[in-house]
Amino acid sequence: MRNIDYQLTVDEVIRVRLSKTVSGVGQAPIVRDKTGRKRNLEAEAAEEREREIQQREINEKYAKWGKGLKQMEDREEKMKNDLYEMSKPLARYADDADLDRELREQEREGDPMLKYIKQKQIKEGKRKPDPPQYRGSYAPNRFGVKPGHRWDGVDRSNGFEKKWFEAQNAKRARQEEAHKWSTADM
Repeated sequence: MRNIDYQLTVDEVIRVRLSKTVSGVGQAPIVRDKTGRKRNLEAEAAEEREREIQQREINEKYAKWGKGLKQMEDREEKMKNDLYEMSKPLARYADDADLDRELREQEREGDPMLKYIKQKQIKEGKRKPDPPQYRGSYAPNRFGVKPGHRWDGVDRSNGFEKKWFEAQNAKRARQEEAHKWSTADM
């Protein structure tokens, strides 16, 4: 028993006297990969940060594209206009140049000068000419889309639209008939 106690104390003394590099006290743990090679965690963390920065830049670029460049420009233009309008007084009088210009630029249905104004704006480059329209009759479709001006008038559909409209009309006729039948005694 004494021999064992003596041996333990000798081991403890030897352990205390060993340098920290030999004993490993206070040293960072060694991390190894599957093959047994040492991994450099600091370099891996730096690479990961670099990848995150690159990914963030890519995401920002695509987020800007996804929102629509034209829509963002329009939003900025609207903000500028709103700030300008907010800076003006609330009460606007007849001699207000902005109000006068705004009212003149409005297009009203039935205006006898509307055609002339549109042509003038097209010449000045402020407006694109209206695209040519198809003149003639065409089969209706579910979405109310008019055919293009180059359409030759031939229906090349598989007949689904026609069946769809027939079903809608039959359904509406049944509903009207049911309503008339249910209210006939009143």
